[in-house]
Amino acid sequence: MSLKRKDLLSISSLSPEEIDLILEAAEPFKEVSGREIKKVPALRGKTVVNLFFEPSTRTSTSFELAAKRLSADVINFSPGSSSVVKGETLLDTARNIESMQADIIVLRHSSSGAAESLARHVRSSVINAGDGWHEHPTQGLLDLFTIKEKKGRLSGLSVAIVGDVAHSRVARSDIHALLKMGAEVRVVGPPTMIPAFIERMGVKVFSNFDAALPGVDVIIMLRLQLERQGRSLFPSMREYATLYGLNSERVQRTGTDLLVMHPGPINRGVEISHEVADSSQAAILDQVSNGVAVRMGLMYLLSQLQ
Repeated sequence: MSLKRKDLLSISSLSPEEIDLILEAAEPFKEVSGREIKKVPALRGKTVVNLFFEPSTRTSTSFELAAKRLSADVINFSPGSSSVVKGETLLDTARNIESMQADIIVLRHSSSGAAESLARHVRSSVINAGDGWHEHPTQGLLDLFTIKEKKGRLSGLSVAIVGDVAHSRVARSDIHALLKMGAEVRVVGPPTMIPAFIERMGVKVFSNFDAALPGVDVIIMLRLQLERQGRSLFPSMREYATLYGLNSERVQRTGTDLLVMHPGPINRGVEISHEVADSSQAAILDQVSNGVAVRMGLMYLLSQLQ
């Protein structure tokens, strides 16, 4: 089976079979990252453009490493030093980049739907690296890869996603991904941070963190999206940490061999305690390394259609 689509814009548009294909493609590329010479010629002669209109360290670096390890030529585009500051539109910018024979455009943008809009107008493959409050599909895929690697399966697991769900594109991608692959999903957070009617997606909603803990196999803690909230949605950081922070006591209450994850960056002592973040149950650094492998697998699959 091949990935019969030009772009990766969302998890919601993928079938379970396509998700399995991407995860399987990532497996051999993880081995590449462990070699002394971390390079294969899979994308030799191809050009990948990282078009990031929002600040990013982990995601942009991960995509750059993935492309370089596939032997692609990589261009990192910074809107602050480009014609964007002179009023050039996203589409005009992308078309100019495409005219330089770009094969894959990786787009991160503050507007929801930006990647889908761009994909309709360019021949290059477009990968959504996060668009507004919509989705962050490669984060969802690397989270699936990490869970499957650690737990050996996805179907039948109980996963809790905790924190600022309303403003998290990671949460949306993870929910779509996990439900498609047969996991049970619980979302936990203050009512002000839980989207209205989210239970219609098929998740269980909890405002009490402790009530959601029994039997949970995986907890994905979310970063507080303070820059997107616009106003305070809880009284204080201290209260948030008390009610919704993951600490050793809460880990023990799950009664399972718990796997702890976080998309980063971590607010230590708020979303997650130091001892939990640095424990053997935390797979936070594994998520980072797995992100490179998953993005390598995805770019390789997309390149097969060109």
